[in-house]
Amino acid sequence: QLQLVESGGGLVQPGGSLRLSCAVSGGAFSYSAIGWFRQAPGKEREGLSCISRSGDSTNYADSVKGRFTLSRDNAKKTVYLQMSSLKPEDTAVYYCAADVTVSRSCDLLKKYDYWGQGTQVIVSS
Repeated sequence: QLQLVESGGGLVQPGGSLRLSCAVSGGAFSYSAIGWFRQAPGKEREGLSCISRSGDSTNYADSVKGRFTLSRDNAKKTVYLQMSSLKPEDTAVYYCAADVTVSRSCDLLKKYDYWGQGTQVIVSS
């Protein structure tokens, strides 16, 4: 069992930045790819970015490519989503999730095994 806890959400002005953290405990973090997802009111959940077990491979959705950067610190068992140039349409609840896998890459379309409770991000002036 893995437990994931997101933090770092809040209110930010358009064009601003936030860094979200996903702290993982309770299991083999180093064997897990980590993904970030978001869900806005009335919309389906959207996959944003994922990072492989080693951190060597990342994938980004077109909606965030060039604005969001994902990294992981395996020693701290934490994954960071650095978000910049934020737009009002980035407003959503952001979730991290773990995919326990033998793959050396990551895939946003896979079924993730464990999920955090989410952190709210509001982009508004």
